[in-house]
Amino acid sequence: MVMPSWQDKKFGSKARAGLWLVSVVGEGEVFTKGQLREAFPDVSQIDRRVRDLRDHGWQIDTRREDETLHLEEQRFVKKGAEVWIPGQSKSPKEKSGLTAAQRTKVMMSDSFLCRSCGIGAGEEFADGGQGAQLDVARRQVLMPDGTTKMMLVTECNRCRVGGRQRQGDAAGLISALGKLSPLERQVFAGWLEADRRDPSPMERYWGEWRTLPEDARTAVRDALRGMGN
Repeated sequence: MVMPSWQDKKFGSKARAGLWLVSVVGEGEVFTKGQLREAFPDVSQIDRRVRDLRDHGWQIDTRREDETLHLEEQRFVKKGAEVWIPGQSKSPKEKSGLTAAQRTKVMMSDSFLCRSCGIGAGEEFADGGQGAQLDVARRQVLMPDGTTKMMLVTECNRCRVGGRQRQGDAAGLISALGKLSPLERQVFAGWLEADRRDPSPMERYWGEWRTLPEDARTAVRDALRGMGN
């Protein structure tokens, strides 16, 4: 089937924007807001029409999802429904967007921490770079009753990119906790109440040892053996 022209004005601006992304930009490629507006000088809200494509399964990343992008850049990752075909351009009943109040409520319940890596808003990543940016993502979670539910969770910009297919397993975690000793469960319950876990001295020493070069690790290992029991 021949792809319609994105310049054909018999199509709506949303359909034309989708056709432009497919035929001019290409999946996986980056485009700028300037290029978009230059292509559609007659459409005052072309940015919004591109955002609307996300409601039809199109993946268009901004700096929020892909930290390698500059502020004016977006990446056309994947095409969704062919909105230029009659019947495909109708918006789904359930919108994917969240209001600011909904985002704030989720982030407050998550203590404004990324629930994948634990970093807080504005904190620097271990390897440097710009501070973390938090947003709300959707994650499938396997529940104890065997059902799978889509839930909202706070994630940083890096984890959102690397964990799109991540699935939570509440049922598996509950099963694993049942195998702990009463003392271990008590300790774990304390971590849950505090919503944090400070590493023990041995865990800190282990982490520091792992950062050492090979010869230094060997020196520490030999010294520990010499200390005896």
